[in-house]
Amino acid sequence: MYKPSKFFLSLVCLSGLVLTVSCSATNPDNISQNQASPSTTDVAQSNPCASKNPCAAKNPCAAKAKSVGGPLAQEIQDKPVLVDVFASWCAACKNIAPTLSQLEKDYEGKVHFVVLDVSDKATTAQAEAKAKELGLSEFLAANKSQTGMLTIVEPKTGKILAQHRNNPNLADYKTVLDTALTQ
Repeated sequence: MYKPSKFFLSLVCLSGLVLTVSCSATNPDNISQNQASPSTTDVAQSNPCASKNPCAAKNPCAAKAKSVGGPLAQEIQDKPVLVDVFASWCAACKNIAPTLSQLEKDYEGKVHFVVLDVSDKATTAQAEAKAKELGLSEFLAANKSQTGMLTIVEPKTGKILAQHRNNPNLADYKTVLDTALTQ
């Protein structure tokens, strides 16, 4: 006889096994090559915005690219690019807002700041259009659900220099930006 509870339990166990196997092949740690070890608030931390997207908290092993998919648009290739994946409802975004504001003041005219707002369908559509224009389409498609994440990109190659999630530590960003500006 069919028992829904056993079927459901089997399905849950199988899903957990698939997630475990797929996660073992990926590295959710901080991508920054300028740090010896990731900070406790970096990408490896579970999603602080999981209340809006409970599945995000259950999949902390989302693969992170080491590139945004290629060089960025010609008009922003002259300076490092800091990409903010933002949502108005995201607690992590609010947590890092003072850090981002300070970076914008300290690096005005030296760094391109790109905000990709994924707060709702309308702003996500605008963010997708902006990402396409700047050469960040692949990056946004892969990181739409990673709100509260700041990514520093070398625009000529599209190489990700650092990527932090819910990390308000100003020094972590300044170290990477200062290095990128001297090269």
